[in-house]
Amino acid sequence: MRMLLAGSRRFSRCGLTKCCTAHISTSSTSPSSDSSSGYSSPKLQKNLKENAETVIIGGGVVGASLAYHLAKAGQKDVMLLEKSELTAGSTWHAAGLTTLFHPGINVKNLHYYSIQLYGKLAEETGQEVGFHTPGSIRIASTPERMDEVKYQMQRQGWNKAPQWLLTPDEIHKMHPLLNMDKVLGGLFNPGDGHIDPYSLTQALASGARKYGAEIFMPAPVTGLKQTASGGWEVNTPHGTIKAKRVINAAGFWAREIGALAGLEHPLVPIHHQYVVTSTIPEVAALKEELPVIRDLEGSYYLRQERTGLLIGPYESAEKMRMCDDWVNDRVPPGFGKELFDGDLDRINDHLERAMDLVPVVQNASIQSVVCGPITYSPDILPMVGPHQGISNYWCAVGFGYGIVHAGGVGKYLSDWILNGEPPYDLIELDPNRYGKWTTKDYLFKKARESYGFNNVIGHPKEERFAGRPTERVSGAYELMKERGAEMGFHAGWEQPHWFALPGDTAGYYPSFRRTNWFDPVGRESELVRTKAGIIDLTPFAKIEVKGNDAHKYIDHLCANAVPKVGYTNISHMLTPSGRVYAELTVTTLAPNHFFCITGSGSELHDLRWMEEQKIIGNYDVELVNVTDSMAALSLAGPLSRDILSKLTTEDISHEGFPFLTYRQMEVAGVPVRAMRISYTGELGWEFYHARQDTLKLYQALLAAGEEFGVGDFGTYALNSLRLEKGFRMWGAEMTVDNNPLEAGLGFFVKLKKPADFIGKQALQKIKQEGLRRTLVFITVDTEDVDPEGNETLWYNGKVVGNTTSGTYGYEVKKSIAMAYVPLELSVPGTQVLVEMLGQKWNATVLKEPPVKIEPMRKREQEKQKKAA
Repeated sequence: MRMLLAGSRRFSRCGLTKCCTAHISTSSTSPSSDSSSGYSSPKLQKNLKENAETVIIGGGVVGASLAYHLAKAGQKDVMLLEKSELTAGSTWHAAGLTTLFHPGINVKNLHYYSIQLYGKLAEETGQEVGFHTPGSIRIASTPERMDEVKYQMQRQGWNKAPQWLLTPDEIHKMHPLLNMDKVLGGLFNPGDGHIDPYSLTQALASGARKYGAEIFMPAPVTGLKQTASGGWEVNTPHGTIKAKRVINAAGFWAREIGALAGLEHPLVPIHHQYVVTSTIPEVAALKEELPVIRDLEGSYYLRQERTGLLIGPYESAEKMRMCDDWVNDRVPPGFGKELFDGDLDRINDHLERAMDLVPVVQNASIQSVVCGPITYSPDILPMVGPHQGISNYWCAVGFGYGIVHAGGVGKYLSDWILNGEPPYDLIELDPNRYGKWTTKDYLFKKARESYGFNNVIGHPKEERFAGRPTERVSGAYELMKERGAEMGFHAGWEQPHWFALPGDTAGYYPSFRRTNWFDPVGRESELVRTKAGIIDLTPFAKIEVKGNDAHKYIDHLCANAVPKVGYTNISHMLTPSGRVYAELTVTTLAPNHFFCITGSGSELHDLRWMEEQKIIGNYDVELVNVTDSMAALSLAGPLSRDILSKLTTEDISHEGFPFLTYRQMEVAGVPVRAMRISYTGELGWEFYHARQDTLKLYQALLAAGEEFGVGDFGTYALNSLRLEKGFRMWGAEMTVDNNPLEAGLGFFVKLKKPADFIGKQALQKIKQEGLRRTLVFITVDTEDVDPEGNETLWYNGKVVGNTTSGTYGYEVKKSIAMAYVPLELSVPGTQVLVEMLGQKWNATVLKEPPVKIEPMRKREQEKQKKAA
């Protein structure tokens, strides 16, 4: 045992105020009772106000940031309620790391804003924040890690935050205490570092007060009641506040606050610990502060703490501890600025790795061990935004990295609240990404996996398997698995990504290059192009809209015209500023009855927006989410009509069942809502039916199609087929970062329709002023790596844009992608460069999508016949 660990036995318990759930008496008192806070509230120093525009619940760094940003932006009557004192909870014991890096594209915006804000906050508020900015280095010590840092670089160039690759020599020059034997390179972010969480929170609170917000403490929230107007009555021991909206920023008390509003947030506190060494002579002798190190293989961070070092490991899923008892019961009453007992046995392996990389640690002694609760969601990302199904309730919870997120989240949510729409796309943080399928069992398994995977390699098309499957499986799930389905996870659903047939290498083999799924996906693509394939589309979200005002409501909600009865179209819900909030497939079942289909990942995201617009416009409509009760299978390919004709008596000829029409019919005796539409761009139908009938329908399609060579295909082949046809995808080509005109969706936007749809005036202005960029199709000359989206585009040595999605096009036999470029580079034939894995690959701008869709090919064939 090395000296660090031998000496640490004397510090096996935290040297600060310690607290452990085993030492705390819990209570079964209902969280709605006054005693739920566990705090006997003394009198406030000032009278509690009776009315507020916004009540923020929680005085950690996130809550303080929200109060600061809302008040600074001019909102009146902003109130922050803290149950004990500012920073009580997770904020005060945080290691305070700040970094520009994040693997998520737009989450980088939060980090960038936070670091810019923290650099000027002391001057603005007069409160020092202890901000250190020595930069940080993510160490790569394997070839696969080098691929990962290059992968992150290819997604970085078109973002604001600076970042670049370092050679081993450059790393050693910045951090002379490192053992460079295994270091192959690193990823550097200048301006990264760490900040004092307590001082930061106090500075944000000082700024909030300066701009007119009021902070009340100790003021625990003991009840929440929605009023008839959609506002809230917020109960405290000191009185009741009537608020227009509430924001839950309560940290590891967020579940309790959510329960007061009738919600069960999937959050669990996890024991995160770090150690601080005493003075290390080699560190004390340095003239400049060391950059923060993130040893990805060792799964820990290491930074300078005065003349010593701070080391924060992330234990494996098997060793880490979580407060599942806090979820099953409640947070122990009175828990605030307490800590758990440290457990160095859980982190010995990580400390050994730290000694290997930074040898001076071997002779250091541990000054303190800090082990406290950090709240995690199942996927490690916070829950930020308004909650579906309940008016004016906002989330800012689940921050595993709250210090660096706080500034950006405060700005992001204040902009959304004041402007009525999100300032940019952050769908990955949407609290509505979780639904009723998110059980406690799933939460515990997934949070354990996510914590343990903090520093695993992040591959494209990543799959994680803990907690799967949930209750969201289609009736054909087991049979599809028997037929070789390799499943992906979509909003709780299991959906085939591709099928491994005899002779294929089955299983999940992640890679930054083409891997075991590449050839099977090509086979599936050819199947759909030449014969027919079946795909499970059950994860699509399905929402019915009906009522006296249904037609008027849809006309206002969507930019496209309302389809006639029996017809289907693609419609977009826009924000007031003309950005694309969502894409719907709208089918008119009856004059005031509509069937809306949207993506699996945006189910509750879209439903929440629809609910909000219903309330704003006071429309007499009913919105019914039938996603879980209704399944969907699709049959696509040139022989799909032949197969379907064996299973129905309906006229399914081109004339009898035209493109973009709908029929209520039976297929193999199963009642279905059949639509002639296919995201493959080939001849095809989608069949929406009762979930219990999926297996029967699937087996019938397989049997009827056997003579025609029918087979299965998954979402990977679907993606390749839709990209070759130029079909845009929500979340890639279109988000609230784009308007529909630059996305090439003008055909679906009816600016001349009488209805004043949301975003119409903004789009008229955008059209009048002209576009600055546009979406183009490109082919990329690659070898064994394909674009996937978010790659940086270069032209004449400068960054000019980014891809939105990409893959290999099996029909055109080339890598293909869509990308946003300045108008002057959208000319067909223009040559640009696409950065992938450290190389810049030649790419060519196309005039149009490389493959025509089936209806277009049909029309051209008819013209040729007439001409002949």
